[in-house]
Amino acid sequence: MIPDDPRAMVRSTELTRFRLAPNPGPMSLHGTNSYVISGPGAAGTVVVDPGPLDEPHLQELAQAGAVELILITHRHADHTAAAARFAELTGAPVRAMDPAHCHGGSPLSDGEVIHAAGAEIRVLATPGHTSDSVCFHLPADGAQGSVLTGDTILGLGTTVLDYPDGTLGDYLASLDRLESLGAATVLPAHGPMLPALDAIVRAYRDHREDRLAQIRSALADLGAGAGVSAVADAVYAAVDPAVRPAAELSVAAQLQYLRRDSGTS
Repeated sequence: MIPDDPRAMVRSTELTRFRLAPNPGPMSLHGTNSYVISGPGAAGTVVVDPGPLDEPHLQELAQAGAVELILITHRHADHTAAAARFAELTGAPVRAMDPAHCHGGSPLSDGEVIHAAGAEIRVLATPGHTSDSVCFHLPADGAQGSVLTGDTILGLGTTVLDYPDGTLGDYLASLDRLESLGAATVLPAHGPMLPALDAIVRAYRDHREDRLAQIRSALADLGAGAGVSAVADAVYAAVDPAVRPAAELSVAAQLQYLRRDSGTS
């Protein structure tokens, strides 16, 4: 769901609401979805990805309930730029996988179970988009549960691999891990929520396999040692120039994956 009123706090699932941050763009789509988690009858909240440093946005998030904890899905600025200010505003600690983005809280650990704001939140390390990417699984959020996927799964399009920090091998392993959660509701950091995580993961994997096949074909035409720019010209010829750098990052990640498997440099 994309809210008609971007200033509104929107109910997304039984345990979550979100507010769309005012930072639309080629990479952030409509903007960053900042999520508020709270269980039945809970006075407190957990806020995930406070987003860009926009004071009205942060004030609205703070007014959704007494903030107990702030969680970060990964290091990119459209998720973290406001973290320190939001911690100052609310007094809540910020926890992320990367210690550099923690403020008054300890780093997250894979498999950790957090009990806060009347909810159970399970931390899943899902590297690939970035090395520090995590998803947050809410197993009691509706019949199938929900997963806050950050940028690992988007509501529209597919995920950029921020190579060399993010790698395709890691990303494919993360997709396998997410598929095992079944038909959970997908709560992405950009774009609308989606049903059935396992089906979305399979579509993402098929997309990656299609791209790998296109890159193999390009290498057959251009030569095994072809560079990123030449391969991107062949595979992403129609891409919007605004996202060409992102396309080149994904090509670099896929070339590394293919050349690692073939044993060539």
